Amino acid sequence: MKIAFVGKGGSGKTTLSSLFIRHLAAAGRPVIAVDADINQHLGPALGLTDDQAASLPSLGAHLPQIKDYLRGENPLIGSADQMIKTTPPGRGSRLLRIVEENPVYAACARPVALDEGSVRLLVTGAFTEADLGVACYHSKVGAVELLLNHLVDGRDEYVVTDMTAGSDSFASGLFTRFDLTFLVAEPTRKGISVYRQYKEYARDFGVALRVIGNKVQGPDDLAFLRREAGDDLLAAFGHSEWVRRLEQGAEPPLRTLEPANRAVLELLRHEADAAHDRRDPQRYTRQAVQFHLRNAESWGNAKAGIDLATQVDEEFVLGSDRAATAGAHA
Repeated sequence: MKIAFVGKGGSGKTTLSSLFIRHLAAAGRPVIAVDADINQHLGPALGLTDDQAASLPSLGAHLPQIKDYLRGENPLIGSADQMIKTTPPGRGSRLLRIVEENPVYAACARPVALDEGSVRLLVTGAFTEADLGVACYHSKVGAVELLLNHLVDGRDEYVVTDMTAGSDSFASGLFTRFDLTFLVAEPTRKGISVYRQYKEYARDFGVALRVIGNKVQGPDDLAFLRREAGDDLLAAFGHSEWVRRLEQGAEPPLRTLEPANRAVLELLRHEADAAHDRRDPQRYTRQAVQFHLRNAESWGNAKAGIDLATQVDEEFVLGSDRAATAGAHA
């Protein structure tokens, strides 16, 4: 399952995504956690020190290696230099799986031990001095989009991605790469405005969106969220002394999280699991190709010096048995 957490800055999306990751790991589920926000807060939220988080390898720094591995023996891609962030897989491409060892994970993923279970953590990487003034957020998350386009995941396996704040992800096709998107919203006008914007942008792409209320302090807050989000509101996460201790640098055991808030995490898991049966591999692959062709025409062709539309394998569908076999033998 590919799960995204989005929301405005300060909404608590990183906190809730880290709690969901901990909850899945405690249940023994294989989890890859991805920090796709250049502010890079997911590592510390999972218990890393600032120094440990700063030393994590970035996906962006290993992009040539990632491209070379994923290209495999795909005859439609002449070289790794001709791949862009939206290059779709095809026959001969190497596909990633959550429970495996591969050169991409060896270079970029690091295990994070939790009080119950463990996860693999991938990070986009923060801006470097060389990026300032000349790079944008999307230059950092391109590797995440490329990985998700080449990832074959199964039931009870999870990729949980902490996205950038606000609606910036709509400037790429990344927002369509998930089976389910949890939008974390505070019970305020500003909090709900990101929900409205996200829902409007996502409407034409079949994005499954559920709202998680956060910092809900009473019936009035809950009534506000129900009025504004309607049926999209799945649950509300209440005030938590456990989270306060975590944010102060403590590492309280997950089993001591307030029962009502632990129940919210379990509800999120059930909602994520239910989304598995609604998967549409044809649509997922078609949208990947759609955004690839858009990017190719907009800037990719000029950068690569070729017509990147020729990289599209019309007979390949990610997630099909044929795709899995092709990836296994690449």
